[in-house]
Amino acid sequence: MKICVAGDGAWGTALAMNALSNGHDTVLWGAFPDYLEEMRRTGENSKFLPGVRLPENLVFEPDMTKALTGSALVVCATPTQFLRGVLQKMKGRLPADAVIVNVAKGIELNTWLRIGEIVSEELGKVTYADLSGPSHAEEVSRKVPTAVTAASADAAAARFVQRALMNERFRVYTSADVAGLELGGALKNVFAIAAGIIDGMRLGDNPKAAMMTRAIAEMGRLGEALGGRRATFSGLSGIGDMIVTCCSGHSRNRHVGEELGKGRALKEILAEMGMVVAEGVPTAKGAYALARRAGAETPIIDEIYAILYQGKPVKEAMFSLMTRSARPEED
Repeated sequence: MKICVAGDGAWGTALAMNALSNGHDTVLWGAFPDYLEEMRRTGENSKFLPGVRLPENLVFEPDMTKALTGSALVVCATPTQFLRGVLQKMKGRLPADAVIVNVAKGIELNTWLRIGEIVSEELGKVTYADLSGPSHAEEVSRKVPTAVTAASADAAAARFVQRALMNERFRVYTSADVAGLELGGALKNVFAIAAGIIDGMRLGDNPKAAMMTRAIAEMGRLGEALGGRRATFSGLSGIGDMIVTCCSGHSRNRHVGEELGKGRALKEILAEMGMVVAEGVPTAKGAYALARRAGAETPIIDEIYAILYQGKPVKEAMFSLMTRSARPEED
């Protein structure tokens, strides 16, 4: 089949390579034609996936109409805060029978919408799926064994994504819980910032293990309040994705936290990262707002929000968490 990947970042590029290895005609669309041409000319995505050689038969297409025409599967790999604008470009150009699969992770600022809700607002009734799990682009592009989950309210659409992308190196499970999959993928980035702070403060293994364990409970509590299934947060897109994001040197969100833990200012850290997006920063604001709306208790999210947006020192945030009132672990 023909597959269009909308987004030339690390994850979009890695998934395009995976789709191509499965024998699909694969087109990579990006918002900046000059950079697409640079990738075509050099055979490398030097900004987002340096050191990885791109296949010669990968097609780079700056024209959205040409990229979408004839595509059976459209992979949305655009960062959450820019997704709405890309979806608006797709209007009137999508093949009627195409399956849309989102692979970005986050919550839209100000609207506090999940990505599936944004897609519904912009594109109306389309066949939609979400793909999420512990899957760093740097490893997928190098054919490291990886497992993810494709979720859709349409079981046939989830199986379609599974068949299109699965191979001996990239295992795809299916689920019907779109809300849970999207929320797990978004919330884990906030907890990865917390993990990075602990690493940056050089506090050791005990607090990081404690934070991750309590984060699992917090993710399930908030995720269920927002419409996800509790069991989903114990799966690849919940615990699995959180483990890899909290522990890996590839994690941009953990990197932000680590630098905060060393005493650096958020503005300085983000400026240094340039175009590389750490979704946990805006997602912390969305998660905090959604928790207030749902009436869910989210102490870790609350402290990360206070650090990022209220200037709370990391040591004070740690003290606040450690001195909360005593309670049973099940709470």
